[in-house]
Amino acid sequence: RLGRAGVVPVVVVDDVGQGLGVAGALDEGGLPVAEVTFRRAGAGAVIEAIVDRHPGMLVGAGTVVDARQVDEAVAAGASFVVSPGLSVSVVRAAQEAGVPVVPGVATASEVMAALELGISTVKLFPAGVVGGPAVIKALSGPFGQVRFVPTGGVGAGNLPDYLGLPSVLAVGGSWMVDRGLVVAGDFAEITRRTARAVSIVAGSRA
Repeated sequence: RLGRAGVVPVVVVDDVGQGLGVAGALDEGGLPVAEVTFRRAGAGAVIEAIVDRHPGMLVGAGTVVDARQVDEAVAAGASFVVSPGLSVSVVRAAQEAGVPVVPGVATASEVMAALELGISTVKLFPAGVVGGPAVIKALSGPFGQVRFVPTGGVGAGNLPDYLGLPSVLAVGGSWMVDRGLVVAGDFAEITRRTARAVSIVAGSRA
């Protein structure tokens, strides 16, 4: 489902109200996917509320850094877990819960470690810093079975550069759900940016 969406909005909100506003804007923009990060307290409650109000939306937990957060995310109804790095405890907790996990990697060694844990879909982070599309092309040589979800430094301008790579499953980004827009309650602009992202995905994959 992440692959079909092509873009995974990385959502940072302060409370359930903001979360529901963002979810509605994403849905209206044609992208029923949200990765609610654990950078803020109450992320579990936000995930639970979105799952309840938007049952057709694919809701995951992001910035998950320990097994406790995995348990909280799963209990709230998260359909997938994303981590900024490769943590054995996070991966194992997600696997035991039966929830797909996308750990972060930045090097060939970390890709190999992920494969040893049974993971073949990884988050390249921070993508813009570690080499962007060029490093994905390089890593795809020895790791042809791996699918990447580049995150960090991805925006509407370079989205096609990533989506044009066969090994890229989807990209993660926050430009559609910019914190300034969320705090200001400008959900109409979030919807507009989301619709634009959906259009870019369609064009890139045509």
